[in-house]
Amino acid sequence: MKGAAGLALWVLAAGCLVVAPATAEEDVIAFAVVSEMPKDKSRVPAKLAIDGTVMDLKLLASEQILANPIWKKLEICHAMKLEGQKSPEGFRVSSVRVIDGAMLPMVLQGFAGDCLLKKALEVAPLVD
Repeated sequence: MKGAAGLALWVLAAGCLVVAPATAEEDVIAFAVVSEMPKDKSRVPAKLAIDGTVMDLKLLASEQILANPIWKKLEICHAMKLEGQKSPEGFRVSSVRVIDGAMLPMVLQGFAGDCLLKKALEVAPLVD
């Protein structure tokens, strides 16, 4: 019985280690909408939502992200799901996926919709 109790205590302690709070160096999941036409693809202005909080930040792309075909075709109003770290300079992107605007959190859907309407009104007259 002593061995089983010791094993149970060890498993309990190991489980506590697994649920330790996240450190600042771990990637967080964020959602973003490109807010302006990017002039420099390594620093893209965007509305970013992390845990329901919306902020204006620059998306900071590493060489690996800059080589990604998704990033090369980035335009205003594109919606993305990102992984990375928030820093004083912006949000350092380590992973990117383009998503449909309907997959954005509610706090960003209004901005994304307004952005697409504005883009359509500015671009549509030029198509004639």
